[in-house]
Amino acid sequence: MDLIPAPIAVRRAAPGGAPGLSLDPASTLAGAAGTEDAERWLRSVLGAATGLALPRAADPVLGLRLDPALAPEEYRLAVDAERARITAGGPAGAHWGAQTLRQLLGPDAYRRAPLRRTGWQLPVCEIADAPRFGWRGVLLDVARHFLPLADLLRFVDLLAAHKLNVLHLHLTDDQGWRFEVRRYPRLTEVGGWRERSMVGYRTGNRRDDRPHGGYYTQDDLRELVAYAADRGITVVPEIDLPGHTQAAIAAYPELGNTDVVDTRALGVWTDWGVNPNVLNASEATLAFFEGVLEELLEVFPSEYVHLGGDECPKEQWRASQAAQTRIKELGLADEDGLQSWMIGHFDSWLTARGRRLIGWDEILEGGLAPRAAVASWRGYAGGVAAARAGHPVVMCPEQHVYLDHRQSDGPDEPVPIGFRRSLADVYRFEPVPSSLDEVSAGQVIGTQANLWSEFADDSRDLDYRAFPRLAAFAEVAWSPLPRDPAARDLADFERRMRTHYARLDAIGVAYRPPAGPHPWQRRPGVAGRPLPGPPPQV
Repeated sequence: MDLIPAPIAVRRAAPGGAPGLSLDPASTLAGAAGTEDAERWLRSVLGAATGLALPRAADPVLGLRLDPALAPEEYRLAVDAERARITAGGPAGAHWGAQTLRQLLGPDAYRRAPLRRTGWQLPVCEIADAPRFGWRGVLLDVARHFLPLADLLRFVDLLAAHKLNVLHLHLTDDQGWRFEVRRYPRLTEVGGWRERSMVGYRTGNRRDDRPHGGYYTQDDLRELVAYAADRGITVVPEIDLPGHTQAAIAAYPELGNTDVVDTRALGVWTDWGVNPNVLNASEATLAFFEGVLEELLEVFPSEYVHLGGDECPKEQWRASQAAQTRIKELGLADEDGLQSWMIGHFDSWLTARGRRLIGWDEILEGGLAPRAAVASWRGYAGGVAAARAGHPVVMCPEQHVYLDHRQSDGPDEPVPIGFRRSLADVYRFEPVPSSLDEVSAGQVIGTQANLWSEFADDSRDLDYRAFPRLAAFAEVAWSPLPRDPAARDLADFERRMRTHYARLDAIGVAYRPPAGPHPWQRRPGVAGRPLPGPPPQV
């Protein structure tokens, strides 16, 4: 049946046994209380692909119901010659069961209009399934290159099709501010646009000399949150601070270190990389970002709010008399302590409002805030330290699951940056290091693949970098694979991918072909920055 991600257990009918369940104009669909979202979604996609109306009925051919004995994302799917039943622990589990049912109908079930109106059949089977991790995430960077809302909604559908349940939305950076803040309109009026962009890595010395920008209104993002929630996905917003903030400083110069640099001369940054211009640590700046977060929390109901905390150079703080005075007033040891204090301030602020802070592993430097969770990107070390200290951890090491990194060593790979990570490499990624004991390993709440967009300026580029590797990552995050990567059945996964490529074709995903990029996917002459050697294994 070539399911991806692979379920826990599948039992198929014996050869020569009962025929499959045929769907025809008389077929019906209905869900019990709690499964309304999954029922509505399933009728919509199957109706579009098959041309069948699938009306409700008291005893439907396709039925969904909840069973509190199952975990919220757990489901059972049973198909016989007369009906199919999805039983789930919660609304999300009902949706994952519906996704599996769609896969069983074949790649044509992913079309938006019927290629045929007959011959739709589900195989007789019983499937038991539940995810390995509760956080199965993908970061999408819309700050470096803005992605229109329609493309974001499409990306949510792609995550849902792979049973991924967290969209980490990187909304702000030096190169753009994408979140509408009504009390601070210049954040998008000024910070939402830059004059030009680098093309490739800086060594190529190329720019496109084309203004770039855009932002999401709060209603845009409410629509995204609701759309994702209907599909079992939580949107986790990220507002980066105290580094990666030049777009905000360009809009409101008083946020920067004005005693060190003329912040009034700063525009939205047109380079990629680590930027020396960072926030000051005044009470006024803290209050400003509290205002930003007040509006953010009205839009995003997620438990976790990501506040970045990465790549914050301390040179301006070292040179700033105001920052040095602040360090002394607070009794801090140094500039790392100042950043830790700022993160701790917002950790307490979010906790008081029933939310929880998550940040990149640099928030460990200077001391980790009491309730903070850590997204470990610079390898496993930060995540290991946080887990041993009893903090929740999301493993997303750049050496393994940064999907903007190159997919091969070949000369045709477009804008080759970072480590080489093939489909097979991602399939062998293990989120939980063997160095963690059982208790600490339990603090690893999940894993995440990160898709940064410096070198991907539209949805077609994002498709190329994400797929097919995101399918491998989805199986790592969902399925009960062996902890030892060498024990995983890569050949079986690659066999199932042959069917999955047809699904991606039907959806319209511009993935990287196994044999290498199409001519139009190449970027000849655009400089990258490949890193030498294979990344370390866990």
